[in-house]
Amino acid sequence: MEFTAKARFARVSPQKARLVLDLIKGKRVEDALTTLQFARKRIAPDIAALVRSAIENSRYLSGEKGFDVDVDNLYVKSAIANDGPRMKRIRPAPMGRAYRYQRRIAHIEIALAEKTSKNGKGELVTKVGEPAAAPAGKKKAAAKKAPAKKSAAKKAPAKKKFAGKKPAKRS
Repeated sequence: MEFTAKARFARVSPQKARLVLDLIKGKRVEDALTTLQFARKRIAPDIAALVRSAIENSRYLSGEKGFDVDVDNLYVKSAIANDGPRMKRIRPAPMGRAYRYQRRIAHIEIALAEKTSKNGKGELVTKVGEPAAAPAGKKKAAAKKAPAKKSAAKKAPAKKKFAGKKPAKRS
């Protein structure tokens, strides 16, 4: 089950919002909020509020619809910043001219999901398809190490050309 929150018409360019969103993708919600708290970007508090809104959406749906959601197991599944409408503006320029520029707007979407156990064994999945830790009591067989690649032969250094002046002729 995914829990989403959207912030539309955020007064920041989507590129700048993506810089902050890339910091929290795939992280647990608690770690994402801590990261956003210390991020030195203007949009970070707005994204933190959006993550908190998605958490509250998960709590609401768990109570209203009867889903069994553990907030401690939520992680940021996807975080997207799309383009919104652009505001066209005009800046005065020398000699009575005008320069046109555009103020960009972003639509930000965050989706949270709950980490599920793999095959009902109780192993939490950190990334898609990877268990968080090996189960206690089972030892994995040592993986064979691939042979090291041979390094390419080194080239001989180039001959140095005479950099000084030619000796003067004696007459």
